[in-house]
Amino acid sequence: MRRLASREELEKLREELRGKMEKIERWVAVCSGPGCHVHGSGEVAQAFLKEVEAQGLGDKVKVRATGCHGFCEVGPVAVIFPERYCYTRIRVEDVPRIVSTTLKEGEVVEDLLYVDETTGKKVLRDEDIPYYKFQHRLLLGQHLEIDPEDIGDYIAAGGYSALAKALFDMKPEEIIEEVKAARLRGRGGGGFPAGIKWETTRNAPGDPKYVIVNADEGDPGAYMDRGILEGNPHSVLEGLIIGAIAIGSPQGFVYVRQEYPIAVKNMQRAIDQAREIGLLGENILGSDFSFDVKIHMGAGAFVSGESSALMTAIEGKVGEPRPKYIRTAVKGVWDKPSNLNNVETWANVPLIINNGAKWYTTIGTDNSKGTKIFSLVGKVKNTGLVEVPMGVTLRKIIFDIGGGIRGNKKFKAVQTGGPSGGVIPESLLGIAVDYDELDQVGSMMGSGGMIVMDEDTCMVDVARYYVNFLSDESCGKCVPCREGLRQASRILERICAGKGKEGDIELLEELGSFMRDASLCALGRTAANPVLSTIKYFRGEYEAHILEGKCPAKVCKELISYFIDPARCKACGQCVRVCPVDAISGGKGLVHIIDQDKCVRCGSCFAVCPDKFRAVVKLSGEPVPEVAPGTKIRKKAKGEKKCRK
Repeated sequence: MRRLASREELEKLREELRGKMEKIERWVAVCSGPGCHVHGSGEVAQAFLKEVEAQGLGDKVKVRATGCHGFCEVGPVAVIFPERYCYTRIRVEDVPRIVSTTLKEGEVVEDLLYVDETTGKKVLRDEDIPYYKFQHRLLLGQHLEIDPEDIGDYIAAGGYSALAKALFDMKPEEIIEEVKAARLRGRGGGGFPAGIKWETTRNAPGDPKYVIVNADEGDPGAYMDRGILEGNPHSVLEGLIIGAIAIGSPQGFVYVRQEYPIAVKNMQRAIDQAREIGLLGENILGSDFSFDVKIHMGAGAFVSGESSALMTAIEGKVGEPRPKYIRTAVKGVWDKPSNLNNVETWANVPLIINNGAKWYTTIGTDNSKGTKIFSLVGKVKNTGLVEVPMGVTLRKIIFDIGGGIRGNKKFKAVQTGGPSGGVIPESLLGIAVDYDELDQVGSMMGSGGMIVMDEDTCMVDVARYYVNFLSDESCGKCVPCREGLRQASRILERICAGKGKEGDIELLEELGSFMRDASLCALGRTAANPVLSTIKYFRGEYEAHILEGKCPAKVCKELISYFIDPARCKACGQCVRVCPVDAISGGKGLVHIIDQDKCVRCGSCFAVCPDKFRAVVKLSGEPVPEVAPGTKIRKKAKGEKKCRK
């Protein structure tokens, strides 16, 4: 592809690429996001390429291995354009049928369509599937049109037109004013207005100035930024270049987790392609503006997602936060003005420049504009990436899009905002999802992690998990965070072990308050959220652990026992075979018995006991009934129905 020396050459190239696409009768977008990838979407995409050629459709059909479509639960997914027929759970052996029936004849392969669980009906098009229907996919929707490894696809879809507009039609101050008018808030967690941060960096004394993409996504269960970098890296790159024009920066960095190899590969390829055709480097599109980008791979430290720690890491030092007497927008990398926004924030910028702030502010709430991508995971039926307008309720995300709770269990809580977020109970499912509403109920938006929990979740154990995670990830530089988390961890471990004592709850609250007020960085100041929110909404569970020696959810290992109900035991012997310590005795025709002194509470017997028997029972806070050795299993009374095989 030739080097572009002007805006006119970019538009000419766009028309050429679109002309080639118009000759294509159909194209298939095969999701290659992480969820589909592990189920073989790469092999499916290769099978499409081979089968299209084998059936003589090479000049009529285009196959794209695209970024994540979002609906990870039913992958691999493929969407056939222009009809938008959506096939789910595709296997390599399904590909010849799809090519011959749909790509060749335009007919539908019925058995590969998604089945709506509520109605039982098959859904033909992706946009009509409930999971997608209730979303507003400004960013994720672009993935279906773009091969992330091909800059031509991005340009044909309108890519880099916002860059040309910012470069030739707008002054840097006008770009900043447009972003401010759009009221774009940072999607990395803090929610700080992006335009104000840009303005601060532009006006700060000192050169050079730097612009940085924060892709250090370390929240358990979160992969929003990964999805964008893997699926549409050019959208992030275009936003970054526009930010550089506005701020007056000659150099940018993409700080990305080393654990994201595909994201790193696709982003580096995007940078190389953009540089090759004159969209990066010296005199971009023939203008007098020059800018380039480097990728810096992080070492996996969660704390490096904090702005000052990230910038310290870019300098080649240990990623530790520093006191923000002077903000990083004024003194960041090498003490120079540095503007940091996360992946999703930068990806929104081209949309704002192309469509205008007035358009963007029609989406969302008064104080939180645009859409937000969430990673919806946990005990929900439909897992994946979800993009919704700010202000949508938690209930709509979890039940209308997510399909509700798995296994007909009851909803208990949802944890938002990553390890430093809080849990939100069922009574608050009606709140609007935006920065301010979530803060008010003791949680936070964070980067967009959303973990759904059911009735079998112990909230004390949840607090323990997140506190231990944060304690391990704390840099240890400041006492409130380092020692506060260690002490909270010790207390929670005691409570979960049935050794809690009166006053522990109040001590946890006091520790949380101290950490919030005195910690050096945002990790420490928000680290108490999991503890404080679980105490606020589920205090009864803490009290049950401490006062009754009972775990209501029957999760905490030291507080549960396993018992084999003699009325249900059928002496099938499965529990005996999996017990690692030979704690289960019994023989043919005899009720099996667990020796409580030997039992290590691993739960293996509970897991393998057939559902039709459900003989192994969890107990907590109640005595284990005694069963005499040699007790025979109960025989069926005359006329009683036999168990199903």
